[in-house]
Amino acid sequence: MTSWNQVLRSQGPLTAAALATGFAAPLDNLGLIAFTGEESATFLHSQLTNDVEHLGQDEVRLAGYCSPKGRLLASFLMWRDEESVFLQLPREIQAPVQKRLQMFVLRARTKASDASDGAVPLGLGGVDAEAVLRTWFDAMPEAPYRKVDHPLGTLLRVADAFGSPRYLWLAKPEALDTVAAELAERLEVGGPEAWQLSEIHAGVPQIVAGTQEQFVPQMVNLELLGGVNFKKGCYPGQEIVARSQYLGKLKRRTALATIADASVKAGAEVFSPADPAQPCGMVVNAAPNGEGGVDALVEMKLEALEQGDVRFGSATGPALQFKPLPYALDKLDV
Repeated sequence: MTSWNQVLRSQGPLTAAALATGFAAPLDNLGLIAFTGEESATFLHSQLTNDVEHLGQDEVRLAGYCSPKGRLLASFLMWRDEESVFLQLPREIQAPVQKRLQMFVLRARTKASDASDGAVPLGLGGVDAEAVLRTWFDAMPEAPYRKVDHPLGTLLRVADAFGSPRYLWLAKPEALDTVAAELAERLEVGGPEAWQLSEIHAGVPQIVAGTQEQFVPQMVNLELLGGVNFKKGCYPGQEIVARSQYLGKLKRRTALATIADASVKAGAEVFSPADPAQPCGMVVNAAPNGEGGVDALVEMKLEALEQGDVRFGSATGPALQFKPLPYALDKLDV
């Protein structure tokens, strides 16, 4: 039998139109931390921006991990089972983030471990993805940020993109071997960058090595996605995050844009010709759009976004072509 990793090989960058039709993408760039022990949820509740203590086993949530200054060190997709709470994040920052969290466990009855080598993460989305998954799943998550467990693995529904559901399938390797050929036949196959492109069009930010400690959660719209709970107790940076929300001291947001430059990477700066001497924002995430450039989430001053003329790299660089996000941006000016 041909193995799944021989069949599900990326054929190169996919366009947004291809993703909207239907795609599958193995996500070997993502890592997974498992916190196991009876006080796992309580400990993480005290560390992350979202409510962990009341996270149900059929739920999925976004969450952030901040420095004491309220700047994001990591962003997670988070879920749990009977034994553990799981935090998914880029592999490139997993080890230091896991080590830092473990440092603060102290006497809490929980232990962090690397769970990345268990199930195989596979991203699926577009109009055709749900019908393909129903070939094997008799029950599907009915709404974004819900999950179901199945003999073939765990299926998480995440934020919709292109008007269609997206799923993260944590597949058992032996199960994936049996379904890979049909997935490749019925869907476009992309790599991690295809999933990143779909995340960008869903407006979901991901903190990577080049953007750690750059953003308060609201700068990347995390609270608009349900990733910040303002009613929970304290966590590192909580006072600054709350002050940004309630005292109107944050007038920056993250927008979706196309940039005609394939070199754009997370952490790169953008500029406004109205104030060319200093950057007005930073690229949060970028992915090839299959048309020679990238689509990107870009954090910036709302004043620059409203003026509409923002450039990559310098005030005379390629112009950002803004696109609508699937949710409304609001000023934190209360």
